[in-house]
Amino acid sequence: MADKPLLYRKRIIPPENVLLKDDEILYIDERIIITKWNTLHPKKDFSHGVSCYFLKEGYKVSKFLRTDDSLLYWYCDILDYTYESETDSYVFRDLLADVIVYPDGFVKVNDLDEFEEAIENGVLVISDVTRALKSLSNLLEIIYSGDFGKLTKRIDTINC
Repeated sequence: MADKPLLYRKRIIPPENVLLKDDEILYIDERIIITKWNTLHPKKDFSHGVSCYFLKEGYKVSKFLRTDDSLLYWYCDILDYTYESETDSYVFRDLLADVIVYPDGFVKVNDLDEFEEAIENGVLVISDVTRALKSLSNLLEIIYSGDFGKLTKRIDTINC
């Protein structure tokens, strides 16, 4: 077994399960996992970033950075996960709803059309939907109350 667990990203739309083999785990405990990464596929707007998985809360907060290390935006994925002790691996399933927080404070909720499509097609069951909506609601409450910095403070201390 590896010194650190393996991380997988499981998407629903489009369906895929990707080993995040190049993500570097910087910190891990029973509540959070912090990673730094480069984009899997080249992007025009950003090249790398740092993410914090909030395991119990059901979301990941990522700092998307340009090549000059300036902040493009914060990208928050609503997700759930399973841990497989036999393989020492986490599988993070994207529950589709996302929140983007821009440097000027503008907040945008993304991909609710995909969320609705997954519900209609039976890909997300009612327990997935309620878990996702609870995590999304809690995250938005933190953002709108002005406490988003509590989620980003550990990420902000990491040099990329």
